[in-house]
Parts: sequence; C-alpha cells; structure tokens
Amino acid sequence: MKYTQNEKILQVTEKTLVVGVDIAKERHVGRAFDFRGVELGKRIEFENRKEGMEKFLDWANKIMKANGKENVIVGIEPTGHYWLCFEQYLRENGIKVVLVNPFHVKRSKELDDNTQTKSDIKDPKTIAMLVKDGRYTEPNIPEGIYAEMRVAMNIYERLQKQMNVLKNQIINWLDIYFPEFLEVFSDWEGKTAIATLREMPLPCDVVEKEVEGIIEYWHDKVDVRAISRRRAMDLAEAAKRSIGKKEERKLARQEIKYLLEEYELLKKQIEEIEGEMAELLREVPNGEQLLEIKGIGVKTAVGFISEVGDIRKYEDARQIQKLAGLNIIENSSGKYKGQTCISKRGRGRLRSSLFKAMITIVAKNEEFKQLHRYYTTRQNNPLKKKQSLIALCCKLIRIFFAILKKGIRYDGNKMLSNIKREALAITA
Repeated sequence: MKYTQNEKILQVTEKTLVVGVDIAKERHVGRAFDFRGVELGKRIEFENRKEGMEKFLDWANKIMKANGKENVIVGIEPTGHYWLCFEQYLRENGIKVVLVNPFHVKRSKELDDNTQTKSDIKDPKTIAMLVKDGRYTEPNIPEGIYAEMRVAMNIYERLQKQMNVLKNQIINWLDIYFPEFLEVFSDWEGKTAIATLREMPLPCDVVEKEVEGIIEYWHDKVDVRAISRRRAMDLAEAAKRSIGKKEERKLARQEIKYLLEEYELLKKQIEEIEGEMAELLREVPNGEQLLEIKGIGVKTAVGFISEVGDIRKYEDARQIQKLAGLNIIENSSGKYKGQTCISKRGRGRLRSSLFKAMITIVAKNEEFKQLHRYYTTRQNNPLKKKQSLIALCCKLIRIFFAILKKGIRYDGNKMLSNIKREALAITA
C-alpha cells in the first residue's frame, strides 16, 4: 500500500482525469479536472442507481476521449454508507477510487472563494483538488472472510446495545414495582431470579405463594443443585414489606413478561453470533494464535481483524497504530514544546475495542500487568495509568501484527525485555 504523499501525487499525471464526486443519498454531483486543476467539461448530476452510475461512466469516458486522458481517478468524501455501492460499481469497472477526509474538505473549502459556503457544486471541486495534491487515502474495503467479520461485529455490537437498553428497562421495572427484589437476588439474570420474575413478578404474587409454594416452584422449574430455604424466606419477607407500586398490576405483569421474552431472544442471538465469530476466526491465517494471549477473547480478536482487514496489506505495525488514531502528535514551535497526545483520528471503534480489551488484559495477563507497573513507576518518565494503557495498546498492535503477518507465537518473556534492560542499566 502506498502511503507517502509523493507517491500519491505521482499517481496523478498529465494523462489522468481527476474527478471529485459529492455523495448524497439520492443524487451525486461530479466535476472533472486535469492534473493542474483546470476544469474539463460540464459537471454532472446522477442518481444513486445503476442507470445513474452508467451515466456517470459514460460522461467520464467522453471527457477522457475529448481531452486525451488515458486513466481516471475518482475522489469521494465518504458520507455515511451512501458511497459504498458507487465505489463498488467503479471498482468493478476498473476505475480507481480514493477517499478524502471530510475534515480536510471542511477546512479547505474556503480556498477558492474565501467563504464558508458548502454546496453540492462547490464540494466536488474541493475534493478533486485534494486528490490532485495527494491528500487522500485508498479505501480499505474488506473482502471475503474479512467482510464477513465486519458484518458479524456490526451485528454483535447492535445486539449488545439493545441488550444494555433492555437490562436498564428491566431494572427500571423492578425499581417501580418490586425494589426489594434486588436485595434478595444480587443478580436478576440468575436462573432462580428470572424464573421467579416469570411466575411471581409482583410482591403480591410472592405473598400469595408463601415460602413453601416458592420452594416447590423452584424445585419444579429451576435447574440448580440446591434450593435455599433462607432465600425463599427472605423473598417472602421482602414482598410483605415492599413499597412497590400497587396499581396497574395486570399490565405490569404483561410488561415484565414481554421484557423477559425479549431478553431471552437477544441472549440467544448474541450466543449465535459469538459462535459465528469463533468460526470466522478459525478461517483467518494465524487467527486462533491470538487467543494464546491470556486475556484475549474471540470478540477482541475478531474486532481487531474486522477493522484492520487483511494484514498482508500493511508493511509496518505503525500503519495500524495510525489507523486506530493511537499515533503520537505534539504542538511545538521554536523554543515552545507542547505536550504529546494521541491523534484520535482513524477508526474509533478499533481504538475503543483495544482500550477496553487492555483493561481486562492488564488484570489477567501477568506480563502485561508487570509492564503496566513498570511504565507507571519507572524512574525516568513515568507514565500516568491511562498513558500506560495507551502504550500497551500500541504494544498489543505490534504483537497482533507479528502473529498474523509472520505467524510468530506469543512469548511472554519478550514482553518484559524493557524491564530487564533498564534493570541492567541501573546495575551498571
């Protein structure tokens, strides 16, 4: 993959037609320019349909023929998901497509007319000028197994969001109708707690059953080794002194019934997609080797690969670090030297998943735990806890890169090489 700006600029020659396209949901607008920024032909408006894309292709071919151009490069400002089908159509027809950062478009759109105007006519030119100057990136569109992984992660995250909302709704219901329930059951998601909510969700239902009825119901419906009489007595006592709302009992029972049914459905769907993710990971070369790192699970491994794609497209782990927005930046001028921080550009989901995973890894993985302690307590330039976690995320990227790219097995001793080197230096 070509990343330097010089290499990008050299791809635009005298024989190249540069086209900027402003993407919208229904209608796109395109304008064509040569390598010096001179506009060629009239702008085109076309629908986000196959007929519109064919119209665009015919328009570009006519301009190329009229001006002696041999190839075309199309720049797009990715707007939501509306550009994906257009990019696929151009790629299938052998046309190079590149992406321009929307932030760059916003900052450079005033260069022509010195106004903040944003329009469907102005934006295509701004996009084309950025492409001409090599200020673009090549789209990292996952294919094959990597595309399946990204869809799986999208499904998983959507289900998790729905599950979190649903859990909050169930807790809200308990706070209103049976607030003492969570004093008896610390976790309402346990088998006995859910079975109890299905049969006797309201305090009056528990009082009606009495202790012996509660125990008998648990024996029949709950698959656990032992039934606690003490818990049944605590539940009955909690129900008698409950301050829960006593109105709307019929619909309150109906509401918790629907919530629990939805909970069971979402739980089943999450288990199914987790199984699919595990199967997909087996098909990635060296993918299962990531699980040899203590603290790394299927979700973390699949989340990383789904965002990065085919590891063979990368020449260095620092490219992935920049993709995640974990590259270090600073503001310095003359004698002034500002503080360093991470750029937070690139794929936010990749950065977030790495950071969340690192919190678990530091707690469970002894090598990462020691390295975290070393970073935060070393004599020279000790890091704050969050800075240390960011540094360890970059370390994890390098480890993932080595495992997936070269098939190297994880070695915990290599993790501690920094600590050993400093100990030797202090001794010397």
